[in-house]
Amino acid sequence: MTVPSSTGYFISKLQILHLPNRRIHYKTMTLQEIISNSNNIVFFGGAGVSTESGIPDFRSVDGLYHQKYDYPPETILSHSFFMAHTEEFYRFYREKMLSYAAKPNAAHLKLAEFEQAGKLKAVVTQNIDGLHQAAGSKTVFELHGSIHRNYCMKCGKFYDMAFVRDSAGIPKCICGGTIKPDVVLYEEGLDDATVEGAVDAISKAEVLIVAGTSLTVYPAAGLLRYFHGKQLVLINRDATPLDNSADLVIHAKVGITLENINVS
Repeated sequence: MTVPSSTGYFISKLQILHLPNRRIHYKTMTLQEIISNSNNIVFFGGAGVSTESGIPDFRSVDGLYHQKYDYPPETILSHSFFMAHTEEFYRFYREKMLSYAAKPNAAHLKLAEFEQAGKLKAVVTQNIDGLHQAAGSKTVFELHGSIHRNYCMKCGKFYDMAFVRDSAGIPKCICGGTIKPDVVLYEEGLDDATVEGAVDAISKAEVLIVAGTSLTVYPAAGLLRYFHGKQLVLINRDATPLDNSADLVIHAKVGITLENINVS
């Protein structure tokens, strides 16, 4: 499996603190009004979109980064660790990353409803759980890959999540090669085609809804620099570096916020 560089899309953390040329005119508009008045919405989501489905995030108090393992999770989830300690990687990966029992929550379902109604043009997600597709969304750019795709590093043969979940030790292809999840590990670049699709959708959006993310994961968070539309909406439990650049900021859970929005 090739690992593209995506270096052309890297944005420094300092650059995203304030989006340039943002003219905010809609502070008094509600989320319902913004969604009702647009048919060109893009949703950019992070781990907070899936926590309501019971999937732990990484950086919160109860997240994976605060749990105790023989190695830090960010070390285990690196390309070099995968190559050098593959069996240990898979022990952690099966236990903590394969969220096969999780179901779409209100946020996933509402976004699929928006898309079906012609309002939502794309979902750009940092999550790897596949819950947007399970809810019915069709146009989804998975910046960090998916647990549902796994490939032999020798011949490229595809394997689904169930194969990896049910295998013992290091999952092997019928050709003898090692199977690797199609997820972006630390030290790896984002997939160029996925990034290009996400940038195109964001750059053409009239409304960008950013939800469930602290905007601290790069280069993914840097893609917001490509938004030049009318309204930027932020939905997150905690404050983010872009709160002052948004037209509407909602500090709440994503599913609870979206589930009562009418598609009209």
